[in-house]
Amino acid sequence: MVDIEIPLKNEKPKAYRRLERLPATLSWSVLLLPIVLSQISPIATAAFILGYLLMWFIRAVGLNVRVLQGWRTLQIHQKLHWDKLLKDVEDRKVTVDNPKWHARSMALIDRYSLTTKPSDVVHAIMIATYNESREVLEPTIQAVLKSKYDMKKVILILAFEERGGAEVEAQAQQLIKDYGSKFMFAKAVKHPKDLPNEVVGKGGNITFAGRDLQKELETRNIDPNLVLLTTLDADNRPHHNYLPALTYTFCLTAEPKLVSYQPIPMFTNNIWDAPAPMRVIATGNSFWMIVQALRPHMLRNFSAHAQSMAALIETDFWSVRTIVEDGHQFWRTYFRFDGKHEVYPIYLPIYQDAVLADGYRRTLKAQFIQIRRWAWGASDIPYVFYKGYLSKNKIPKMDLTFKFFRLLEGHISWATAPVILLFSAFVPVLFNPQDIAANQLPNIASSIQRVAMIGLGITLFLSLRTLPPKPERYKRHRTVFMVLQWVYLPVTGLIYNCFAALYSQTRLFFGKYLDKFDVTEKAVKS
Repeated sequence: MVDIEIPLKNEKPKAYRRLERLPATLSWSVLLLPIVLSQISPIATAAFILGYLLMWFIRAVGLNVRVLQGWRTLQIHQKLHWDKLLKDVEDRKVTVDNPKWHARSMALIDRYSLTTKPSDVVHAIMIATYNESREVLEPTIQAVLKSKYDMKKVILILAFEERGGAEVEAQAQQLIKDYGSKFMFAKAVKHPKDLPNEVVGKGGNITFAGRDLQKELETRNIDPNLVLLTTLDADNRPHHNYLPALTYTFCLTAEPKLVSYQPIPMFTNNIWDAPAPMRVIATGNSFWMIVQALRPHMLRNFSAHAQSMAALIETDFWSVRTIVEDGHQFWRTYFRFDGKHEVYPIYLPIYQDAVLADGYRRTLKAQFIQIRRWAWGASDIPYVFYKGYLSKNKIPKMDLTFKFFRLLEGHISWATAPVILLFSAFVPVLFNPQDIAANQLPNIASSIQRVAMIGLGITLFLSLRTLPPKPERYKRHRTVFMVLQWVYLPVTGLIYNCFAALYSQTRLFFGKYLDKFDVTEKAVKS
């Protein structure tokens, strides 16, 4: 069996450590390239910068189109009569004409001899918590209960940390007491602190709870092949049609064990309360998730996601050695099943919080820490290369190569694109003030950027359309600030994307590992 574990810090081969230096090496090289080229050839520098700007201009156009398509798809899927679609799957006949893809999906039943019916499926909802208050956790449980689904087919697992203290344990047990009877069964599972070879993070918590759930299923004689486990953070509130849509997709999947299911995170729970820079970041992240949902070949596990218990058991659940267990789970499953793993989008939102801590400065800091943690996904680059190319496996190398370079390019662009797009056009003229091409480059770059700003209109339109109802405590002028907030876009792009990614990659370069999951503080305004 292929070893899918991340090597322990003191057991990493030299080749693995060299690969950990790759992301930072490439990112800093890209950032320094305009300066180096300016010393050699102003024309070559201008060609590189113009090419880069044009590439991102084309990408921006494509992203704007995808955002519109994704937003439309999201609206359609939220309004579908999933109960009728599920009845068709149950009865093995097509009675619903709309949507048109329903008939094509139903044809998969005969093509692949599918046997699982919606009535067979059991859902497990696992909510991970560390020190979040009841004001954060309770609405998440209530959102699950509002699902248009039979709750007696749903298991609730509240995975909490011993290191959270006695109050957290008492709160978890009280929530199970208050809501447990509404589910098939419910349980609070305490993750012991300081287990060997575990980083302090969510992965250890939900893995411990997953193993406990495995024992419960065995005791109750429930087939893990029929159980779908969705992991939620404390503030994740699924759309009421999420469970029906997930069930529908699961029942029409040819090999469910080889598939993860990814809903769309939308950071809008508290969007009216968050400071303007955080609103810009939250909206941008929501739109990026919508775009990713339309590109299944690029889709990876993120935050809330679902997977069959059978697959989780075979992967020994999530990694306990990384703080980015969600994205890493894709690669973990990919290598466990010899490259036979895909992520299917569920075009329904899981509503999450924008970053909001107790105080403006603490909020700014918490946002950087959160994105720094996400950017630690660059640690998957050495993992994928080492496991894929330097270890024995049956992975199709062409597929692996495409996936690896998408992973690599994504993290390098994350760390470099904002700086290159904003400042690189001014570099040649600093070193070659007499050169005509160098002097013209800022004007040309500005023209390209002005045209690209048209896409901001689409962002403004959709950002307003995706807003939840304005709380009564805010007056009309708050809506005006929801438009004016976009002046922060260049700043947030630099500080909270580029700098956070560079910080994580540079720490990885020097072996200063992020081995503690810094939980994002969740303040609640009322």
